[in-house]
Amino acid sequence: MKFVHIADTHLGLAAFNKIDPETGMNLREKLVYENFLAAIDVILRERPDAVVHAGDLFHTVRPKTRAYTTVLEALERLQDAGVPLILIAGNHSMAKTRYTESPFAVLEYHGAEVHAAYRYRYERVEVGDTVFHLIPNMLEAGDYRVAFDQVDLSPSSANVLVTHGLASMVADKKLHTIAEHEIDSTMISDDFDYIALGHYHGQVQVGNRAWYSGSIEHCTYGEIHDRKGGLVVDTTSGQVTPLPLPKTPMYDLGTLDCADLSAGGVADAVAGAVEGVAAPHAMCQVTVAGMRRETLREMGRLCPADFNNHLLDLKVRTEVVEEDTPRLAAGDLAGLDYVAEFGRFLTEKHLPPEREAYVLKKGQEVLKTVIRAHQEVDDASP
Repeated sequence: MKFVHIADTHLGLAAFNKIDPETGMNLREKLVYENFLAAIDVILRERPDAVVHAGDLFHTVRPKTRAYTTVLEALERLQDAGVPLILIAGNHSMAKTRYTESPFAVLEYHGAEVHAAYRYRYERVEVGDTVFHLIPNMLEAGDYRVAFDQVDLSPSSANVLVTHGLASMVADKKLHTIAEHEIDSTMISDDFDYIALGHYHGQVQVGNRAWYSGSIEHCTYGEIHDRKGGLVVDTTSGQVTPLPLPKTPMYDLGTLDCADLSAGGVADAVAGAVEGVAAPHAMCQVTVAGMRRETLREMGRLCPADFNNHLLDLKVRTEVVEEDTPRLAAGDLAGLDYVAEFGRFLTEKHLPPEREAYVLKKGQEVLKTVIRAHQEVDDASP
């Protein structure tokens, strides 16, 4: 069998503050929907026998209406092409109790051939000459082993395991999201002809026959160097081929040495780096290094919006040079103005003005309360 393995499409994901003027929708969210449907068209041009989605179809357990209609449109295209969809629930779109209806229940009412595992149990599905062993995201980590022990391998068909979680081989890549479970390394078994994994957003091989397809989109800047897309799998030959899919571009514009630049010079350097990005709606990250805190303060707040009118988003990372600062001896602490020190500390964090004002007010109120309480204790002491 030839099938395409995808995962972690996170339909409904929204970010940044740009709005599409035609629809009023968050632009990031709109691009995710459009790229998903474009990816389905690319996949169908491969003429696969099936599409396998290894979890996190939706970004939340209560998908937005547009997320649902996008999936229904994709199902129409798959049905017209006669291609079945095999999918499991991931941690983002898995109901967290057995008594909450799953968003995947809606898909069963569509006329397309859909095999969805979302009921906290192992399910076995036979499609053509291949048996798919489906283990969705589970309520507890130990439930994976219980489900895996129920796997019934077919001696006469290809066997494909589909599951969602963090394999021990990439355990250091935890996403720290709800219901993120680690997969027992013994489940990454060569007894299967292929293991389709979801959850980790980078495309990577973690066993002889086990792969994460990665997400289609860059969901965070932490994924900026990850390979994205899908995988074309041939169970007969064992061949696995990366399949590039449409996505919103994300670029690392590198590090700018700004040690000798003024605040205005730093802003000009960032603008110059951004000017070379031709792709519309790209997400970009640039690192500004070598600045002194004084220069950063003079800039006020480096505002990406000043440079990125043609970008979807610009993230400016600052690396401030370490400066010698006077250290207070223990005996000096008694004379320290804690309220003023907190204000100086907060200034260096470069928060948005409204947030800085709020945090400063609340923090100073707490500090003054604590100081008064200590003074009262001291005054009461003999």
